[in-house]
Amino acid sequence: MQNQSVSSVPKKRKSISYDKYGYLFVAPFFIVFLIFQLYPIFFTFRTSLTDAAGWNKVLENSIIGFDNFAKLFAFGTDVSKYFWQSLGNTVIIWVCNFVPQIAMALILASWFTDTHLRLKCQGAFKVLIFMPNIITAATIAMLFFSFFNYPIAPVNTLLQQFGLLSSPYEFFQSTTASRALISFIQWWMWYGNTMIIMIAGMLGISPALFEAAMVDGCTPRQIFWKITLPLIKPIMLYNLVTSLVGGLTMFDIPHMMTQGRPNYTTNTVARFIYTQGFETPNNFNIASAASVILFGIIVICSLILAFLMRDRDAKPKVRRAGK
Repeated sequence: MQNQSVSSVPKKRKSISYDKYGYLFVAPFFIVFLIFQLYPIFFTFRTSLTDAAGWNKVLENSIIGFDNFAKLFAFGTDVSKYFWQSLGNTVIIWVCNFVPQIAMALILASWFTDTHLRLKCQGAFKVLIFMPNIITAATIAMLFFSFFNYPIAPVNTLLQQFGLLSSPYEFFQSTTASRALISFIQWWMWYGNTMIIMIAGMLGISPALFEAAMVDGCTPRQIFWKITLPLIKPIMLYNLVTSLVGGLTMFDIPHMMTQGRPNYTTNTVARFIYTQGFETPNNFNIASAASVILFGIIVICSLILAFLMRDRDAKPKVRRAGK
């Protein structure tokens, strides 16, 4: 009887684990990240501490410490002058395109998510607004260059035909016009992407909050400032940080359209790094040091933005017994 009872107990089937397949699926990303992103970062940090000036010094170089950083911070030298001028140009162009970009994205997102407006053809408008973001930057840069070129170009021709100009205007010889064009292109390319992210954040807010606010008699403006904006603060922080990173590493539009002219007033930090590293005399050490400084500026500014936009709701204090 005992043998029969033992044999009647069903055997447990071995469970199949699929955990290892998950690692196989994510492995290509980590391999590509290690080879093409993490290794170049460490290589750049190391090169910034060497005397790698010229192609023959890229692999065979010696550590010289922080001399390259001292050259960039030694105000009065040409390298330091052009670096800090490039940083100032980058900040000016970024601010001039990001402020209207975030404002336009908020306005459009609030319109598209407002159930009372009932805008028609929303899908078509969203596609048209987002369309510039999928066009390559080089294509857009050459397009605007051909529009505003000197002396014969469509914009100059139209302005002269309407009597607004008596002679062709050299847009790319004017600091204001060149910076304005680059800022406009950056705004035109990215405000649609920012709008889509804002719409996703606003659609994630519970409709019950808006209904309760309307029952209490809140105006649309009060609802936007008191409910919508505070609740999409994480989305705003994401847009700020990503725009900061993209703005401070801006390269393609200024390089293709103005090449830093006039008088280096549209030369960005990324283009300064490019000219130092890949043009004569190939100062890879200076370019790497500038890259490290730019990396530090981005990290510090991102932490400041995260601190300023943190949740300031006061936590309730726990009273101790007897007090």
